[in-house]
Amino acid sequence: MNLYNKIWFKNILVGMLIIYSSNASTHHSSAMFDKTEVVMVNATIKEFQWANPHVWIQIYIHDEVGERIEWSIEGIGINTLFRRGWRPNSFIAGDIIQIQFNPMIDGSHAGAFIGAKFENGKILGRWNNKN
Repeated sequence: MNLYNKIWFKNILVGMLIIYSSNASTHHSSAMFDKTEVVMVNATIKEFQWANPHVWIQIYIHDEVGERIEWSIEGIGINTLFRRGWRPNSFIAGDIIQIQFNPMIDGSHAGAFIGAKFENGKILGRWNNKN
């Protein structure tokens, strides 16, 4: 390999490392969630997305005037959840739950999952009745 090719290869490699390392650090950021606030509401499951890198729980919440609003709640990775006993059918469309989450700082209809309590008393995640 001549000197020009070595320099070109090193520049490409360094560029790729910069791009991928910045994506990895921003992907796992939770700065968009207000961790000082915990929302606890009754909700209906629309869909449970068992997917990498994080699960998503699509829920319906009724606002103050009774309008049904869809929210997206982000969970953690499926490997960790599987070890904690979760499965792809942990939430079924139509399930009625109480859910706790940290809302988005910008007020959009999304949040970071904390815990859920089913009508039968089953709890997934952390549950604190003081909220």
